[in-house]
Amino acid sequence: MRFRGNTQFASAVGLVLGLLCAVEAAKVNKHKPWIETTYHGIVTENDDKVLLDPPLIALDKDAPLRYAESFEVTLTKEGEICGFRIHGQNVPFEAVVLDKSTGEGVIRAKDKLDCELQKEHTFTIQAYDCGEGPDGANMKKSHKATVHIQVNDINEYSPVFKEKSYKATVIEGKKYDSILKVEAVDADCSFQFSQICNYEIVTPDVPFTIDKDGFIKNTEKLSYGKEHMYKLTVTAYDCGKNRASEDVLVKISVKPTCKPSWQGFNKRIEYEPGTGSLALFPSMHLETCDEPITSIRANIELETNHIGKGCDRDTYSEKSLHKLCGASSGTVELLPTPSSSANWTVGLPTDNGHDSDQVFEFNGTQAIKVPDGMVSTSLKEPFTISVWMRHGPGAHEKETILCNSDKTEMNRHHYSLYVHTCRLILLLRQDPSEAENYKPAEFHWKLDQACDKEWHHYVLNVELPTVSLFVDGTTFEPFLVTEDYPLHSSKIETQLTIGACWQDNSGHDNDTESVSEPTSGGNARMAQFFRGNLAGLMIRSGKLENKKVIDCLYTCKEGLDVQLPEEVASAVKVEFNPNQSSLTVEGDDIDAFDKVMQHISYLNSRQFPTPGIRHLRISTTVKCFNEESCVTVPDAEGYVMVLQPEEPKISLSGIDHFARSAAEFESQEGVTLFPELRIVSTITREVEADTESEATEGAEDDPTVQETVVSEEIMHNLDTCEVTVVGDELDGEHEGLEVDMSQLQQHSLEMSSSNLGLVITGVNTMANYEQVLHLIRYKNWHTEALFDRKFKLVCSELNGRYISNDFKVEVNVIHTANPVEHANNAMVQPNFINPVHHASVDLSGHNLVNAHQASVVPSAATIVIVVCVSFLVFMIILGVFRIRAAHQSTMSDQENGKENEMDWDDSALTITVNPMETYEDQHSSEEEEEEEEESEDGEEEDDITSAESESSEDEEGAEPEDKQGASRQQQLEWDDSTLTY
Repeated sequence: MRFRGNTQFASAVGLVLGLLCAVEAAKVNKHKPWIETTYHGIVTENDDKVLLDPPLIALDKDAPLRYAESFEVTLTKEGEICGFRIHGQNVPFEAVVLDKSTGEGVIRAKDKLDCELQKEHTFTIQAYDCGEGPDGANMKKSHKATVHIQVNDINEYSPVFKEKSYKATVIEGKKYDSILKVEAVDADCSFQFSQICNYEIVTPDVPFTIDKDGFIKNTEKLSYGKEHMYKLTVTAYDCGKNRASEDVLVKISVKPTCKPSWQGFNKRIEYEPGTGSLALFPSMHLETCDEPITSIRANIELETNHIGKGCDRDTYSEKSLHKLCGASSGTVELLPTPSSSANWTVGLPTDNGHDSDQVFEFNGTQAIKVPDGMVSTSLKEPFTISVWMRHGPGAHEKETILCNSDKTEMNRHHYSLYVHTCRLILLLRQDPSEAENYKPAEFHWKLDQACDKEWHHYVLNVELPTVSLFVDGTTFEPFLVTEDYPLHSSKIETQLTIGACWQDNSGHDNDTESVSEPTSGGNARMAQFFRGNLAGLMIRSGKLENKKVIDCLYTCKEGLDVQLPEEVASAVKVEFNPNQSSLTVEGDDIDAFDKVMQHISYLNSRQFPTPGIRHLRISTTVKCFNEESCVTVPDAEGYVMVLQPEEPKISLSGIDHFARSAAEFESQEGVTLFPELRIVSTITREVEADTESEATEGAEDDPTVQETVVSEEIMHNLDTCEVTVVGDELDGEHEGLEVDMSQLQQHSLEMSSSNLGLVITGVNTMANYEQVLHLIRYKNWHTEALFDRKFKLVCSELNGRYISNDFKVEVNVIHTANPVEHANNAMVQPNFINPVHHASVDLSGHNLVNAHQASVVPSAATIVIVVCVSFLVFMIILGVFRIRAAHQSTMSDQENGKENEMDWDDSALTITVNPMETYEDQHSSEEEEEEEEESEDGEEEDDITSAESESSEDEEGAEPEDKQGASRQQQLEWDDSTLTY
């Protein structure tokens, strides 16, 4: 601010002196005081002094009045200015006269000023003189001058950051011009003190720098491996050098180099059997690195080729599976599981690594002959051939799957199914009885599936003149059909073979194509060997398989599934392959696409799934606006681990040892072998100890009481029960096993029998199997030489994957004496035929004897019976007296009961003995014939009679033999030391 010079000041003083002289001369108030029209001032906040430009000075030309002191503004008689008045509302200033003689004054603040509240103030000011008279009527005032005052700021505030903290994310390996900006503000009102002049990173030794505008950037390329996150402390300075009151924290995260990929994908996914659907990718999303994507296509593949025949399916026999799928009759299984009734597959190598899923291996040297009569020799009626096959690229030779050819002489192929250079070919020659004209005879299909080393299901529906082929449920048309004449009439029998074709070296190659030379070695009469794996080879005569049955046979029990959310169902397209091992997802909305992927699940509906790994692969293709810079998403791989299911323990229980009279064995009904059979299946589970807190509350103090394993009964199906005879095979001329066929048909079960026993097959419940097994009867029409028969029962589930215990049953034959010769023995006592458990009598040494031994029984039996009856009566009477003497004093009650028990009436006594059993230690007076018979029968020293055996059977069968002896001793206490013979 500038002021006028001393020259102006001297002029003003001269003027004032002149005016004073004039006033003094006039003695009247004729002139107004004079001040400048505009003043500019500066005041510093928190101070009251205002520096004005120009200075505040009032001038008046009038002479001073003698009586002017009584006025508010007076000019003394020496010519002074009395005061100033400020005009305006709420003006925080006042004007004060410093020197009345010179009219000099100042403006000062009434209170402390705040620049932040108001930077400038404007108001008016007037100067007043006193005028004439004490009442001030002649007082004069100057014009109003405008005063502009600016409040100068002081640096009283420090910078403050706008945010409490700052965050940013960078990608490794990249230098940025700017990562983020921090910003601070200052509350001071002036430009100088309110501006931030500098920012500073306080944290030392970090690869970042910050400029004066607050922009942070990295000074070197960052590495995610070196540091995942940097934490920086940043401060700010205003232009008055005030530092920020609080520093701010800046977090910079380092991300790995962005690579388009699937994120949030667990590579190992555990599946617990019986839990239903399991989401495979619940947290997965696609990282596109901010590339503009126009469409996405992902293929999710579940690899199950190593499980069974391409995926997890029920491992029942193929015949049972056909029944379950609706093919209820007419099916013949040509590759059954080896058993006593179907043993032609015994010599084939099998694949035992797939939980009883029966797979047969053919290596180019093995083949089998199907027994005659299994398949009708004439297949002119509609029929179906179905087979599971795995076959790789082969040689240029024919490889026969199934062949029906002449046994001898002419080597004609009546019908065959074979593979030749990735072609599947069916040969079906016409029956000789038909008319002599051309008809379709050979059907060719080109199939990639025939040589891709993967399992495929083939079904051929033959209804001449057409043949329909289904591969994995999909229809294929033949690319070539050739015709031929019918075969010549012949009475030569045919041979059905699998894995090769039967040929007679001595015969003529008539009416057929040339075949490869028979291989040298063990199978000299086989040709066109198959190399690969076969399973489930079936022929169904009289009816074609419908599409529903074919799909059922092929459908997997495991696969992928997806439940589309409603909000994205229209934005994304999902397609499955036939066996649901693969699905394709297409869409253009990344968020909707991610939601669909998160709802894809794995499901295995088997009660006992095959455990192991199922590999997962996600192949993704994306399209961008700029095709040249479009990203590539790598395949994502993982696997589903199907955990081992709780294996069921199938338990067979019931009466395992009993005796029946010979008459029952010879009756029309026979003897029921399993009258009280019970089939129970249990699994063992591990449970947490705290889940049984209530049950174990009383045992908490006992550290040994901790239940961690529980057994739980479950229900499932059975598919086979086999009854086999233990010991000699069944003699069909006088014994056999029978079952109620109406019950079998009612439960859709089948039965096959042989001299080893019988086998019941078919998938059904354990309760229905119980009901059928209760009805199995054993009959024997010649029981004279039969003393016992032993049988074994075994049941299984899933084609032998789970097998029960061996339940063995022993039945003894009770022989009775001739009622004419022995009136006492005309009736068998009822208690001799009651079923018992674990009889202590060991009859394992008894079995069928030869005819010569049986022929001498009548003569020896009479002598044995007479001697045994006499000896037994004597021993009983002696024993009764011994018991009475031993227990008279201490067991009077029991003695009375025993007396009543042992009060014999010989007149009504009925004794039943086995004429083939003898007693050792006979006295020396016994006849020599008895001794010879004892040696022939081979009885042991302590053999007992049938009566004694029945007595032992009344004891509890589960006790050991010594306990049974002790129990028997309570009833009859013998003392052999006093006996004389």
